[in-house]
Amino acid sequence: MKNILSIVSILILVSCKSKVVETTETLKESDSKTVVITSGELRESVTYLASDELQGRDTGSEGIEKAAIFIEEKFKKYGVKPYFESYRDNYDAKGRAAFNVIGYVEGNDPNLKNEFIILGAHYDHIGFGKPVENDSIANGANDDASGTAAVLAMSRYFAAKKNNKRSILFTLYSGEEMGLLGSKHLAEKLKDANVNIYTMVNFEMIGVPMTDKDYDAYFTGFDLSNMAPKMNDYVGYNMLGLLPQAKEYQLFYRSDNYSFYKVFNRPCHAISTFDFTNYEYYHHVDDEADKMDYQFMASLVNKLIPAFETMSNTAEPEIKMNE
Repeated sequence: MKNILSIVSILILVSCKSKVVETTETLKESDSKTVVITSGELRESVTYLASDELQGRDTGSEGIEKAAIFIEEKFKKYGVKPYFESYRDNYDAKGRAAFNVIGYVEGNDPNLKNEFIILGAHYDHIGFGKPVENDSIANGANDDASGTAAVLAMSRYFAAKKNNKRSILFTLYSGEEMGLLGSKHLAEKLKDANVNIYTMVNFEMIGVPMTDKDYDAYFTGFDLSNMAPKMNDYVGYNMLGLLPQAKEYQLFYRSDNYSFYKVFNRPCHAISTFDFTNYEYYHHVDDEADKMDYQFMASLVNKLIPAFETMSNTAEPEIKMNE
């Protein structure tokens, strides 16, 4: 997440458990009833993306090239199609050759498929940070390999189920840490192509649970649209809440959802569980894969999916900007 470090000085590390059985069992995706998100697949994605081999995934680096290949291979394996001629959406990031990676699951309704839901996260990180015990690689497990893993898992789910009337784009951005460059580029490109965006949801730092909250995750820009209350209605409980610090620190404007909101003026928000008390390794070399709570992540993603299913299938657009 861009530019939080300047506003946060003290964080407290907290961990807890959730009730999801970890498994790396291969699921029979042809049988829609068996398509669930597992902690094992999330762990696999985060472990690779946040490994030392990728050297912190700085935009324009060899490490982020490896991350992009990993994402592309997952899309191919899952049967997620490229939206453009290839999965890569190339752009210039302040003189660096950069690319977003975009997957596409077409809607199954002849009319509603022309309305798009965007699910996204940034797969870049800062590369290297202040050394700690001879380690200088800022692996970026929570920021934002966690969100990237969630988007990949959901792409597998929807590609297998094929039950979405609206089309869904699965978008992984580089250049976020340089100023939301990748998402700005993609938003403008889609606008120029007259793509009809219904909603955009960004996943930012969801690797550890919050503490002492009566909701599972918070929603940036909560009051700007009716999306969070609608998603809560879709699942039947208070899944998404309003975190006061998110508004205080203007987190709505600090991640990739803002690029789409600025260009389309549609409901575009971020979902996060980084609550300023539960993780002390933001932009730190100890933001490592072994600190993520994969059972919690799997539980959260599995709870979110029914909301996105309903969002993709309502006969009329129910999610709108507030007056």
